[in-house]
Amino acid sequence: MPPVVSKHKATFSMLAGFVRPYKGTLCAAAIALVVTALVTLALGQGVRLLIDEGFLAGSQAALNRAVGIILLLTLLISVGTFARFYLVSWLGERVSADIRQAVFNHVIELHPSYFETNRSAEIMSRLTTDTTLLQSIVGSSLSMALRSILTFVGALVMLLVTHFYLTLMVLVAAPAVLVPILFFGRRVRDLARKTQTSVADVGCCADEAIQQIKTVQSYTCEELEKASFAKEVDVAFQVGRQRVRQRAFLIAAVITLVFGAIASLLWVGGHDVLDGKMSAGELGAFLFYAILVAFSAATLSEVLGEVQRALGSTERLMELLQVDSAIKAPASPVDAQALAPSLALQSVTFNYPSRPDQSALADLSLEIPEGQVLALVGPSGAGKSTLFELLLRFHDPQTGTIRLGGTDLRELDPKALRRQIALVSQQPVLFSGDLWHNIRYGNPSADDAAVIRAAKAAHAHEFISQLPEGYASDLGDKGVRLSGGQRQRIAIARAILKNPRVLLLDEATSALDSLSEQQVQTALERLMVGRTTVIIAHRLATVLNANSIALIDQGRLVAQGSHQQLMSASPLYCRLAELQFEAGRMRESRQH
Repeated sequence: MPPVVSKHKATFSMLAGFVRPYKGTLCAAAIALVVTALVTLALGQGVRLLIDEGFLAGSQAALNRAVGIILLLTLLISVGTFARFYLVSWLGERVSADIRQAVFNHVIELHPSYFETNRSAEIMSRLTTDTTLLQSIVGSSLSMALRSILTFVGALVMLLVTHFYLTLMVLVAAPAVLVPILFFGRRVRDLARKTQTSVADVGCCADEAIQQIKTVQSYTCEELEKASFAKEVDVAFQVGRQRVRQRAFLIAAVITLVFGAIASLLWVGGHDVLDGKMSAGELGAFLFYAILVAFSAATLSEVLGEVQRALGSTERLMELLQVDSAIKAPASPVDAQALAPSLALQSVTFNYPSRPDQSALADLSLEIPEGQVLALVGPSGAGKSTLFELLLRFHDPQTGTIRLGGTDLRELDPKALRRQIALVSQQPVLFSGDLWHNIRYGNPSADDAAVIRAAKAAHAHEFISQLPEGYASDLGDKGVRLSGGQRQRIAIARAILKNPRVLLLDEATSALDSLSEQQVQTALERLMVGRTTVIIAHRLATVLNANSIALIDQGRLVAQGSHQQLMSASPLYCRLAELQFEAGRMRESRQH
C-alpha cells in the first residue's frame, strides 16, 4: 500500500475512533439522510404524474393530486433535512471538541524538549484553526457529500428505470466528470495542508512580536516587524490563491461537463418525445433525475475541496496525537512519597535535543543529603538551570543517573516526583486570572485560609490587601499588573502552599528590594527547615548559610565546599565573589 494511502487510512481510522462513541447519533443522522434522499427521488415521479396525468390529460383532479403529493414530499424533505442537519452539526461540534480536548490533554503531557523544536504558536494553530476546519467537515461537508452520493446513485437508478438508452449516455459522461474531481482534488488537498502551515507561520510571527512588544518598541523596530509579518501574510496568500484557483478549476470543469451532458440529453430526449418513443412526463422525470445527478456531482466537486482541506488539518492534529513523550512513568513505579528527600547525581552528562553536540552537563556528580542546603554558583551558562530541569525530570540524562532517596528518577512516576518538589524561578510565571488561582496553583485543593496563610508567610498579604479586589484581583496576561517583586512573592507563596519536601530556588529573592528581600529570606529560611534545598545563587549573601557550595563551570563540577574553603581554593570562585561584592556595594549605594 502506498505511504500516502496508508497515511490517509490511519487518519480516517483515528477520526472514526472519535465518532464511534456517538454511533447512536450517527445512525439517526444516517436514517434521516437516507429517508431524505429517497423522498427527494420520489419527487421525480410526482413531476411525471403532474405532466402526464395533470397537464397533458387535462384532469384537474389528477393535477390536484399530483400537486398534493409534491407538497407532502416537500414537507417530508424539510423535516428530514432539519433532523439531518441538526444531528450531523451536533456530531461535528462534539467530535471537534473531543479532538481539541484530546490533543490538548496529550500535548500538556509531552516532555518539555518537544517544545524546543516545535513552535507553540503552530501547536495553538492546530488546536484552534485545524479543529474548526475539522468541525466543518464532520458537521457539514461530510453530510453534504454523503447526501450527494446517495442522490447521485439513486438518481442514476431512476434514470435507468425511466429510459435505458439515455442513461447510457449519462454513464458515458460520468467518467469525464470524475477525472477533474480526482485530478484537481489531489492538488487541493496538498495545497490545503500548505495553507494551514503558512497560516500557522503567520500566527507565530504575530505572537512573537506581540509578546515582546516592549522590546520591539524600545528598539523602534515596528517597521521591521511590519515587513516580516507582511512577508508571512503574502506567503500565506500566495498558497491560498493557488488552492482557490485549483478549486475554481475543479468546480468550473464539473459544471461545464455536467450541464453540457444535460443539454445533450434534452436534445436526444426531445426527439424521442416528438417521435412518440417516450412521454413528456417521462422526459420531465428523466430531466429531474438528470439535474439531481448534475447538482450532486457539482456539490461533490465543491465539497471535495473542503474535505481535502479538512483532511490536511486532520492529519496535522493526528500527528500531534501520535507524538510519544520521551518522559514516561514506568509500568510499576516506586512510591516517591516513601523515599527520603535526598538527591544524588552520579556521572551525569546531558545534551539538549536542540544542541546535540554541546554538553550542558558533563560527567557531573553531586550529593545533596536530606534536609541540607546546597548552593549552586557559577558563570552564566554553566549548567545550573539545566540541573534543575533534570531534577524535575523534564529531561533524562544521556549517561549517568539522578536519584531521589537512592532510587533512580526513571523508576518514579514523573508526576509523583514533581509533587515532592517546589520550584521558584528567577523569572516567576503567573497565569491569567486572580490571585486565588495563582497561589492555589501550588495546591489546587487548598482552602482560602491556607492560601492567605501562604501569602502572609511570603510577605505578599499586605500588598494583596491593598489591591482593588484583594485576592480576587485579575492580574492580566502573565501577571503584567504586578511589579517584579510582587510576582516573585506570589510565586513564593505558591511554593509555600505546596509544602514540598525538596525546594529548588533560582535566586528567589533577586527581584526584591532590600526590605522585601529580608522579609522573604526569613520566610524562605523558615520554609527550608527540614527540607532538602538546592539554590542557584547569584548573590553571595544567599550562599553564606548553605551547608555546601558547588561551583559549576561549563557543565562540570569545578569545586565544592564552604565559602571560606572555596575562597582559598578556587580562583574562579574568588573572581565571582569579587564581582558580587562590587555589585552589592553599587546596589546599596543606589538604594541609599
